[in-house]
Amino acid sequence: MLQPPHSSVQVAAVPAPRVPARDRDQDAPWHTEAVCRRDEAGLFFAPSKEPTAARLSREEAAKRVCARCPVMVECREHALLQPEPYGVWGGLTAAERRVVLARRRRRDMELKKTARPADQIAAAG
Repeated sequence: MLQPPHSSVQVAAVPAPRVPARDRDQDAPWHTEAVCRRDEAGLFFAPSKEPTAARLSREEAAKRVCARCPVMVECREHALLQPEPYGVWGGLTAAERRVVLARRRRRDMELKKTARPADQIAAAG
């Protein structure tokens, strides 16, 4: 039955299912499936002179959008590899991404330190 034009129909929001990257169309760029493409960009990027409480609230709302996104991991890696200096990407704020990058650098340096003695032994033998 058709609805009269003046009535409103309420539709429940259903989170997008997470589809493994290997099951998605590999020819399409990851960002075409991003949930945030349907949201206001202002949710992910801070306006100038935003009060702290407002920023924290906005970032939490953006992270909730990211949490239901099927390409969250790809988005996060993009932001870490670029590196994106602003906004919420892949469920992480710019400050959180800096922490992740610092941890990765420390881990990489530790791996290089532990690999050097083995390389020296192999070269000597």
